[in-house]
Amino acid sequence: MAGGKDETYDYLFKVVLIGDSGVGKSNLLSRFTRNEFNLESKSTIGVEFATKSIKAADGKVIKAQIWDTAGQERYRAITSAYYRGAVGALLVYDISKRVTFDNVERWLKELREHADQSIVVMLVGNKSDLRHLRTVPTEDAMRFAEENRLAFIETSALDASGVDTAFHRILTEIHSLLSKKSMAGNDGGFGQAIGVGQKIALSSNPPANKATASFQQCCKSL
Repeated sequence: MAGGKDETYDYLFKVVLIGDSGVGKSNLLSRFTRNEFNLESKSTIGVEFATKSIKAADGKVIKAQIWDTAGQERYRAITSAYYRGAVGALLVYDISKRVTFDNVERWLKELREHADQSIVVMLVGNKSDLRHLRTVPTEDAMRFAEENRLAFIETSALDASGVDTAFHRILTEIHSLLSKKSMAGNDGGFGQAIGVGQKIALSSNPPANKATASFQQCCKSL
C-alpha cells in the first residue's frame, strides 16, 4: 500500500472501482497509488485495496482508501460488504470494448442498490490510448453521464493520462460536499450538491484567468 505507517491525515475516504473484468481497474489503482502499470496484469480475485493521500485546496490531507474487486460474475456475492462505507465510486469501462460500456447501466443499478444514496460517482472511459480501436464514442459516454447525473472522464492507465485528474477530482468533490454539508448543518446527501454531468477535459491550453484555473482546466459543463 502507498503511504507511510505514521502518515497523518484529516479525512479518510473509501472509493470503490467497479466495472467489467478487463477494463483496467487494477491498473488504474496501481497507476494512481504507485505509478505502476503491468501489461501482464491478471484478473483480480476477491478484493484488493491501496491507499494514497492528497492535499485539498484548504490544506487538509485526504487519505483515499481505494478498493478494487473482480468484475467477474462469480464474485458478485461480495457486493454488500464491498460497497459499505464507500463515499465515492469510479464506474469504469473500456473505450475499445462496447460491451463493457453497455454493461455500465447494470453496474450503476447495482451501485445504487448497495451503496449509500449520497455516494459520488464518476464514469471513467479507460484505455484512451487505444483510440484507433475505439468502439465507444466520447459523445455516447457524455450523454449517459448527463442522463444519470455523473461526472465523466477518459483515462489511460498505460500512459497515465487523466488518472491523477480522475482520482483528485472525485476526492476533492467529496471533500467539498462534506464541507458544505457540515457548514449547512443538514442531513442532505452529497449527490444533491455535486456538479453533475461534467466532462473533465484534459486541455493543454491554460485559461487566461488564473483565479479560475482550478475549475476550468479540468471541467467543462455539458
